[in-house]
Amino acid sequence: MNLFKHPWMLLLMPLAGLLAGFARAQSARRLSSAGMPAEMPALRTLRTRLFAIVPFWGRVLAIMLVIFALARPQKASRGEVPPAEGIDIMLALDTSYSMAAEDFHPYNRLEAAKKAAADFVKRRKNDRIGLTVFGGAALLACPLTLDYQSVLEMLETSALNMTRADGTAIGDAIVTAVNHLRESKAKSKAIVLLTDGRSNTGLVTDLNLAAKTAQAYDIKIYTIGTAGKGRAQISTGDPMQPVIFIDEDLDEPALREIAGLTGGEFYRAKNYAELNNIYAKIDSLERTRFNAKTFTNYSDLYLYFLAPALALLALLLLLERTYFRTVP
Repeated sequence: MNLFKHPWMLLLMPLAGLLAGFARAQSARRLSSAGMPAEMPALRTLRTRLFAIVPFWGRVLAIMLVIFALARPQKASRGEVPPAEGIDIMLALDTSYSMAAEDFHPYNRLEAAKKAAADFVKRRKNDRIGLTVFGGAALLACPLTLDYQSVLEMLETSALNMTRADGTAIGDAIVTAVNHLRESKAKSKAIVLLTDGRSNTGLVTDLNLAAKTAQAYDIKIYTIGTAGKGRAQISTGDPMQPVIFIDEDLDEPALREIAGLTGGEFYRAKNYAELNNIYAKIDSLERTRFNAKTFTNYSDLYLYFLAPALALLALLLLLERTYFRTVP
């Protein structure tokens, strides 16, 4: 947005012609005293035509530019100050082999989880988000950050068995996420843990202990079970056995208890639409509430008018001392 700091200076615009006429008369007197005839000869050459136009209108333009500069044109840019303390959220994503099950049409479980989590990240504002991935082990894929594009890129590159360890280590995933949230100064901290199975490996086998560790640091855990009812198929890419079937193995009671111990919620998603709605619900529950503070930065633009004005006046002075000094 552009504006003027001293708009009343624009009222001087009508004076530009008077000042330019006075300046031209003064210049003509100087030229006459230097030997130039006061009256223009009848012969109209290019030089005399330019002399009749350039000094006067050049000064008019230069004075107008000076008046614009005196009016202090400014460019205003508005922004928003983020809250000093927001919400820190660690996404914990199961990448074990069973997440390849194709019961979240048109996606498999992992693809559906990644897409729903990405939509969740895109809805956030001024809250730090991180990503932990787990299978038979847990890894920090992305530390807490406001750089949502980095989180989205890490989500996109998350793949089956990326931890290179078989099984589902839910306890390790919780402790890893807690370890990166415990030093946070955010007013609210949460873990959103998504899995389709049960904890069957890892260093931390006591899920209640893992949940109580999160509780000790005021971290809520939202658990999402992603598994349809009954058996599900997985494409193998092997023409001899194109698909295999896995049984439902979601440990719903354990996930409920983890969420309950920390003040979070458990959700069960049996298809992609339900999964997306769950993330939307968590998004509404864990949201920073603050009154946005706006600020305005002003950048002066007067030099864009003053510099051309001075250059134009210098050019006119040079022309009158040289090219317009005599009339052919």
